[in-house]
Amino acid sequence: MQKNHSINLNLTINSGQVFLWDKFGDSWFGIDGQDLLVIREEPFKVIYPSKKITRFFREDDNLERIISEITKDNLVKSAVNQFGGLRLMRQEPFQCYISFICSSNSSIQNIKRMLKNLCKKFGNKIEFDKKEFFTFPIPERLANASNRDLISCGLGFRAKYVKLAAKMVYEDKLNFESLTKNDYKSALEELKLIPGIGNKVADCILLFSLDNLESFPLDRWTQRILLKYYSKIFDVYSEGTLTEKKYYELHEKIVDYFGQYAGYSQQFLFKMERDLNKKSWL
Repeated sequence: MQKNHSINLNLTINSGQVFLWDKFGDSWFGIDGQDLLVIREEPFKVIYPSKKITRFFREDDNLERIISEITKDNLVKSAVNQFGGLRLMRQEPFQCYISFICSSNSSIQNIKRMLKNLCKKFGNKIEFDKKEFFTFPIPERLANASNRDLISCGLGFRAKYVKLAAKMVYEDKLNFESLTKNDYKSALEELKLIPGIGNKVADCILLFSLDNLESFPLDRWTQRILLKYYSKIFDVYSEGTLTEKKYYELHEKIVDYFGQYAGYSQQFLFKMERDLNKKSWL
């Protein structure tokens, strides 16, 4: 990775973190909560809004130190070199929370479809550059939505979970700011009290929106990586659903190995393995 760690927008958006982004010409247009973000790819430049969005791309992170700490072996070193400019994003928490609840047993393309339908039905319209966009629904709109309307957005069995999850936030029974102050395990357990959220979804929410950089979402892709390259280090012998105990044990070993920024190593390895298998992104 180059020393200036410049952001590669294409790599970053196409890495499984976000879903409500589209490319038109040489610019990416994305929804982050109530904001429309318009960013030119080459050279990287924020076109809209005029305010700085350094937090979104985690430009306050000491990336040089992080890369140095996570580069424990040649595989991570290779992934970092191959995907220079890949960054973690700090998303609007409610959007991230609902997005990954919708991600259960679904493809990236289908998640994108569901979320776009939700925005169109329950968000607010924004017009920019002769194009029409819709903001992400606020908690109140989804909490008060009918199951029928949610199902009409293509959510299927996820509709009841989305409604309940939104209600928990709207009624302040779940507070994202408080979660950022909790330690990893406490935050994970609090998120898992919400029906529809298991370990992997909770880890994605923590990593991509709540500043918990030791989170290391474990799905079939990351399990495959551990099985393929790290079986002797992490005692991984097969893919499949992990028990609660095994998930925690594996997470502890991962953090012992990769360190406090394990989430960054996960993102580089996840991107590498999916691209290696020619899996599509947005």
